[in-house]
Amino acid sequence: MKKKVRRSPVTDAGSCALCRLSDDDPAMLGEKVTLKEHKFSVHYFCLLTSSGVYQRGEEDEGVFGFLVDDIKQEIRRSARLTCYSCKKKGACVGCSIRSCRKMVHFPCGRKQEFIFQFTGLFPSYCLDHSPTQSLSVSSDFSLPQSCSVCLDSIEPVLSYSVLKCPSCHASWFHRDCVQRQAHSAGLFFFRCTLCNNKENFQEEMLRMGIYIPERDASWELEPNAYAELLEVYKRCDALTCLCSNGRTYSAKIGWFQVICCQLCGSRGTHRKCSELKLDTRNWACTDCTQATDGKGLTGWSFWNRQNAGLVIDGLSLLLCVRPSLPVGSGSPEELLQALALQLRPLSVQVEVSRNLALSAGLDMVRRSDFDPTHTLSVSIPWDSDTARQHFLKLLVQQIQDSVVFEGPQGFKNLALNSQALREDLYFDVGCLLALSLVHGGPRLGFFSHALYQCLFNYPPNCPLTFAHMTPDTHLTRQVKAKSLDSLREAMMASWEYLELAGCNRPVSSLEDRDTLVEDVVGFTMITRMQLPLQRFREGLQTLGVFDQVQLFPSAFYSVFCEAADCLTAQTIGRLFVINFSEQEERVNRETPVVTFWRHFLLECEVGRTSISLQDLLRFATGAEELPAAGLLPPPSISFLHPIKEWRDGGMFPQSEPSSKHLLLPVISTYQAFKSSMEQSVSHHVHLISMES
Repeated sequence: MKKKVRRSPVTDAGSCALCRLSDDDPAMLGEKVTLKEHKFSVHYFCLLTSSGVYQRGEEDEGVFGFLVDDIKQEIRRSARLTCYSCKKKGACVGCSIRSCRKMVHFPCGRKQEFIFQFTGLFPSYCLDHSPTQSLSVSSDFSLPQSCSVCLDSIEPVLSYSVLKCPSCHASWFHRDCVQRQAHSAGLFFFRCTLCNNKENFQEEMLRMGIYIPERDASWELEPNAYAELLEVYKRCDALTCLCSNGRTYSAKIGWFQVICCQLCGSRGTHRKCSELKLDTRNWACTDCTQATDGKGLTGWSFWNRQNAGLVIDGLSLLLCVRPSLPVGSGSPEELLQALALQLRPLSVQVEVSRNLALSAGLDMVRRSDFDPTHTLSVSIPWDSDTARQHFLKLLVQQIQDSVVFEGPQGFKNLALNSQALREDLYFDVGCLLALSLVHGGPRLGFFSHALYQCLFNYPPNCPLTFAHMTPDTHLTRQVKAKSLDSLREAMMASWEYLELAGCNRPVSSLEDRDTLVEDVVGFTMITRMQLPLQRFREGLQTLGVFDQVQLFPSAFYSVFCEAADCLTAQTIGRLFVINFSEQEERVNRETPVVTFWRHFLLECEVGRTSISLQDLLRFATGAEELPAAGLLPPPSISFLHPIKEWRDGGMFPQSEPSSKHLLLPVISTYQAFKSSMEQSVSHHVHLISMES
């Protein structure tokens, strides 16, 4: 019979009837439960790993589904068995290998380096039969000298007490440290502390005997854990307050509305008290004014951007401002190309190692001398345009998988992450996405409809609904109840969150559910996300991207929310401008080649050639896919005529990716043209794959 992991902890005092220890350490022994009416206590892990007891009841019966009579029978059974370690009676855990006769108490098993797998049938293995890890790193790999959890020194030698991450091979842990981390983080937040891998890491830790509780993280369960994020400073700190209602009074509008410091947010003033204008919204306190001294906020990395100047009520800051552009409708490609006119030939070097594009991008934008108008020079051994586009593609992929976003692929919402807020990652990610769009990166295509609406109010004045929330989260699974009783149960389970949202109120009918859901959605998607949304918008202001999208939200919707269409022969054919020769004789020979070219594109599309349309695009332009801003300069085709009487087999196409120029060989038959194209493009793709 299969055992199940209990989610809710219940603890009490007393000695465990199975292992005889009175220790109460939930991370290492599981919760300890005392049944006063039956006069015994048991550790949860002792029950889970015992060889002769199973969960035959419901979760609210007995001890987490273990019936009392079954537990008593297991106590009597184990009382006859001797522990392999301490030689005392009461051993209840045996090695799962049938030929092995070793029996131990659960705590003794840890001392004897038993591995207990808390999954499936909950098997246990002695030292002789336990699973092991392999090193799987190259000889020149620099092994760590400290535990990635406690940071104490560690000898990087795999053993029972020392484990490593299966993905990055660079994060090593003490077994006890990673067990306590799992107990604290829970199933939803337990991941490698270095590479942030979750799926492979959890699977490996379960295999190596780490218990991962099926619950939210301990810090998420603390009452009002994020209440401080909702607090807005509302006090006048002017030297002389002129408000008759006192410094803590703040009107909704007018002279005596408290305006918070635009930089620190921890100082405020009434407009009247600081002699501001009636419509003033941006104000900086004296401390921030002295700290910036007209050069930006010293010591605050997210304002340390050497860009164009912006004056806020006399305070000079360093922000990105939108350039002067002609207002008019157009395609997103044309609008982004208008923004690209700001770019200058000066370049900024981007060092990318091991495809860590996001880390390289963050290092770039956090430099004190960073200028978004400089072109990107990427340190990859390819053609400069190809390297840049490859970097931007990796960057967008890694951004959508970062902690800043949550939700399924292609439907990402902003996630609320305290560490990202402290590091101002929302601003940096917005800045990097704006840079990618203007510098020739791919379409984004992963924003959810709700995120695009929160940022740009498109479709206009359309309220958010339950369907806009990130699916398969703790809240979305509970809040959409089908009956009044299930609705009340869901509210009871989430009362702390509802209390924080100001939505914890009595419900008397299912009609109240719709109002409750509307309020919860508004709080979850907008109210608690104000700071991340604000910083993300400010990052998108880089190079004027946010303002341009806000002017034409319908045009940019496909760029942000829809995946790029598959390449077609028609799409590729429209990209290239065909330049015929001036001599009539050459034109007559070039015209059939154009027909060959178009027919070759159709065969690539349906898979009748050895290369794909993407291979062909990469050969001709250096681009892996069509950039959001289109290809610049526009791709063109001219023709390669033989100087001497060559056979058809001696002519091959040539490309100039930097100028997006393709030279097609003038060949008399289609089969010779097709063979020539396949050989050249395949050779090019092979070289690129070797370099990457």
